[in-house]
Amino acid sequence: MTSPSPMADTLAALLFAHVLADFLFQTGWMVANKRRPAALAAHGAVVLATAAAATGTLTLSLLWLAALHLAVDAGKARLAPGLAAFLGDQALHLAALAALALWQPGLWAGGLWSGCTTLPALMALAAGFILATRAGGFAIGLLMAPFARRLPADIAAESLPGAGRTIGLMERGLIFAFLLIGQPEGVGLLIAAKSILRFGAVRDDRALSEYVIIGTLASVGWALAAGYGTLGLLSQLPPIGFPPLLP
Repeated sequence: MTSPSPMADTLAALLFAHVLADFLFQTGWMVANKRRPAALAAHGAVVLATAAAATGTLTLSLLWLAALHLAVDAGKARLAPGLAAFLGDQALHLAALAALALWQPGLWAGGLWSGCTTLPALMALAAGFILATRAGGFAIGLLMAPFARRLPADIAAESLPGAGRTIGLMERGLIFAFLLIGQPEGVGLLIAAKSILRFGAVRDDRALSEYVIIGTLASVGWALAAGYGTLGLLSQLPPIGFPPLLP
């Protein structure tokens, strides 16, 4: 492990605040009314509050971060909804977080929680898990929406309500966990088990089998990216200090 980086502490806190604001505390009303000043302002207040709470400080730079977040969201609200708009929006937000961490790496060190040396790593873990599961659900849903509209209506009627979403969340959560405990081979076992369970349902329907393959590969790829990204950030942070889960 490399030496802990003050910038990484700040980035972990800002990333944690971002995923809370965008994927947990952002309500359906805020999303549906992004073109209305009241909804945009409410979301901006959440962005600022989570950033201040996560870093343990309130500075002018965090106000600028919230303002930039709102500007990006206002621009996205004028685009056609879809995966490209979602990924572009998140890429700009993450770039802003990284830029702020580079510009003011001491935000965390000057905050109320700086004495909690393991907290940034815990924040990085939580942020990575939310990105892998909940954010991944939005991304995969947007990717699969055009394909889902081409499937026969009776297929959707036969499925349990919300089952596909739940399976995806569990799948990405397990992949994330396998990577974090140093057992990436578990990902292969998970995919094999899912393939066996799905084989009977899709083998005679080419459209459905292609739909399942695309969704599975996208879900696995997203979880792998989130997991390895989290491991990369953790390598720059003080260790959490948990005993090894496996020998």
